[in-house]
Order: sequence, then C-alpha cells, then structure tokens
Amino acid sequence: MRRIRVPLGERSYDIHIASNLLGRLGAECRRLKLGRRCAIITDDRVAPLLARQTAASLESAGFDGAVISFKSGESSKNLRVVADCYEQLASHRLERNSFIVALGGGVVGDLAGFVAATYLRGIAFVQVPTTLLAQVDSSVGGKTGVNLKSGKNLVGAFYQPRLVLCDLDTLKSLPERDYRAGLAEVIKYGIIADERFFRWLEQNLPALLKREPKALAKAVARSCEIKAEVVGEDEKEGGRRAILNFGHTIGHAIEAISGYSRFLHGEAISVGQVAAAKLSQQLTSLPAKDAERIQALFNAVGLPTHYRLTAPKRVRLLQAIRLDKKVQDGEVKFVLAERIGRVRTGVRVPDELVNEIMGRK
Repeated sequence: MRRIRVPLGERSYDIHIASNLLGRLGAECRRLKLGRRCAIITDDRVAPLLARQTAASLESAGFDGAVISFKSGESSKNLRVVADCYEQLASHRLERNSFIVALGGGVVGDLAGFVAATYLRGIAFVQVPTTLLAQVDSSVGGKTGVNLKSGKNLVGAFYQPRLVLCDLDTLKSLPERDYRAGLAEVIKYGIIADERFFRWLEQNLPALLKREPKALAKAVARSCEIKAEVVGEDEKEGGRRAILNFGHTIGHAIEAISGYSRFLHGEAISVGQVAAAKLSQQLTSLPAKDAERIQALFNAVGLPTHYRLTAPKRVRLLQAIRLDKKVQDGEVKFVLAERIGRVRTGVRVPDELVNEIMGRK
C-alpha cells in the first residue's frame, strides 16, 4: 500500500492507495477515533455497487451508519441536494462527533465535503473516491462546494478530510468514458510540475488505458504526491496552489455554458488545457513542440481537444470566465505553461485571444 501524507500541521492526513482497501475502511475510521454514528453520502450509480460493502466495513468496526443517496451527475451538485442531505443527517441524529463518508466521484466528494463542513458547523469526513478523477484530484486538498446556475463551485469551503482511501479496485467497474476523463487530471500534473512524469505517461499510456494495476497505481500515487506537496505549501490558493487550475478557467466555463450536461469535467478541462497550451505559445513562450506533445497526449487518450464555438457562444464563454472564482478586481488571471513541467500563474489574457482560439476550426 502507498501512503502519502498531506502536510497541514494539526489537520494533516494520509492518502492510502492500494487494491482491496474498502474492507479496511472501518478499521481506519476506528484508528482515527471517530464518533460512533456516521452517514455514507453517495449517488444512485455508486450505491448499488459499493454502499453495502462500505456499510458492512463500518458496522464490523462498531459504527452505526446510514446511507444517503442522490441522483448522480453534475446537475445534482446544488444547494437543494445539500439541504436534503442536512435533513437526512438530522433524522439519523448525527452529532458533532459523528462523521460522513463521501463514497463516489468528484460530485459526491465535493457535495459531501461541503455538507460536512457546514452541518453542525463542521463534522469530520472521510473521502472514499471511486473514480480516477476523484482519486487523483478532487478528493485531495479540502476544496468542497456546489454549483450555482451562474457558475461552477461558486459556493463552497476549504475543509480537509481526515483520510482519503483510494481503492484501485473501484476503478474496475468505472465506465470507459469516465475513466478516460480522469486521465485529463493525471496529464495535468505532468504539465504543471513534472516533465518526467509526463514522459512516463506518453510511454505507458497503453498500459494505463488497459487499467493495468502497476501502471494505474503509479499514476494515482504520483498525481497525489504532486497535489499533496502543492496543498501542503499553499492550502487556500494564496499562491502556488493556483497552478492546479491549469486548463480549468476555460474548462469550467465550457461546463457552465453547456449546462453541465454535454461534457464530463475531465473532457471539459482536456479542451481547456489544450486551449491553455495554445495561449501559452503566444503569451509565455511555450515551445511549439511542447504544445504539440500536450495535444497529442490528450488525443491519444481519446479526449476532446477542441470545442469550436459560434460567436454568440464565445460571448457566453467570456461571461462565464468572468464569474470564475479566481477573478481578482474584475480581472481574469490564467495559468499558462512555460514548458512541460513548469507553469506561470496570474497571466492576463486578452478576451480577443480567447475569442480567437475558441473560434478556430
């Protein structure tokens, strides 16, 4: 088992990565001395597959657990579903020393984490991510939140889990589209921080696409190592953590203008990262060969690399970008690449350039 520490002083926690981990969840929660009552928050896609096994592990360790499920998908990541979760937690009489288990992908983790951060002014929670994207990204770092109609993740809180348990076996049943979308976040880590890892991904992509355990374990572990290091240095995005947003400014805007239904998150940020690479060629001197390698790797995964927008949709895209959480004093700041393995934050990008790149064939 790989164990990676997220170093945050008194709020530090471990990420466990291995196969066949779900059965050990109860023992790990007991080791953390969490309260007896808990709730598993999941969605209606994951619940039939894993809720019973998860509940059994908790019960065998002496915990009294309830299961709360909501409709799967980004459209459920809203305050109405949060309110419903609050009511169910109250009906199950969870207390200040109780805890929540977030069992599912990024939507479940973000929403359940926000519920944990705000119910009774904050109760403990444990992340059990079941998608590749959640294991390598959204479960680590304490970002929780929900969407508004105006934009993605506009309501939220920084709230760290007590443990992240990545059972690689849960990825076996992940639909192919979701699995490939998760690779978009894995590739991001190579672009922003580790050219050797990016090169390893290029060389080992066939094994990753086959979900070979050894390759998958390395990809998840290295991604988590990079994120843990960044979060440990800058928990609340006051500085270096902003590098994790490479490709996300345009990616989040694409999700918003398409109603959170056309693209999976990983697909949208695949488009966003390729667009960011093109912007980088013009604004931060990214070599053409690096931009080509970036686009080629996303193409090889089978992810979208362009979303050509009509003029009216480009107007909507720019409006959505201006609602991005990272806007400061009315200015949108992008993360752009100087080369594979190094990026620059706080780059001003003219609307005209975004308009040009998103309008190309």
